[in-house]
Amino acid sequence: MTAPIIDASAVRLALGKGSARVDILKGIDLSISGGETVALLGPSGSGKSSLMAVLSGLERADDGRIMIAGLDFGTLDEDALAAARRGRIGIILQAFHLLPTMTALENVAVPLELAGDGDAFVRARAELEAVGLGHRLDHYPAQLSGGEQQRVAIARATAARPALLFADEPTGNLDAATGTAIMDLIFDRQRETGATLLIITHEPALAKRCARVVEMRDGAILSDKQAA
Repeated sequence: MTAPIIDASAVRLALGKGSARVDILKGIDLSISGGETVALLGPSGSGKSSLMAVLSGLERADDGRIMIAGLDFGTLDEDALAAARRGRIGIILQAFHLLPTMTALENVAVPLELAGDGDAFVRARAELEAVGLGHRLDHYPAQLSGGEQQRVAIARATAARPALLFADEPTGNLDAATGTAIMDLIFDRQRETGATLLIITHEPALAKRCARVVEMRDGAILSDKQAA
């Protein structure tokens, strides 16, 4: 049997100490197989974004074990974590996080180039064309609409063909029509690349587009089931 691409057990995370301590994650157990589409569903403050942060190596859990693509993230130092994320994990965030002084092409190509890809700009161009932005390669973020900026962010996240793709409220800054188009694109790119997709959302309708819905409340998993 193939090992899960995400295997988290008894994961805990807290902020503050003593009387100011707030438990964010309260002993999370979660296993996800390669190629799955999974929604982490819950209201603001339920812990879903914090769980994504520890699963992606952006935040360290206080306790528990996190295995990602066969690597024990708890044993890695910061440099090793950064190296582990590179090429394995792609992240799409609500706020886009594009570098304002770089063109769309540069925003996608430079991370590939820094990772040692000798064909970074060729690959970036192809990825931007795949998300419908072949005509906007030389535009800066300020010259792009919100939907176009998110398309650049999707291209950047998928360009290295990561095995894991995280999307944290990816339509939160977009109008309904643009948000639907962006989600269609994310699922299209997931199917084309074969990545495991984990979407963080508070919207039940969006969660149901995934094959599996994990519902969170108050830092714990409330339910874990196949989408209806």
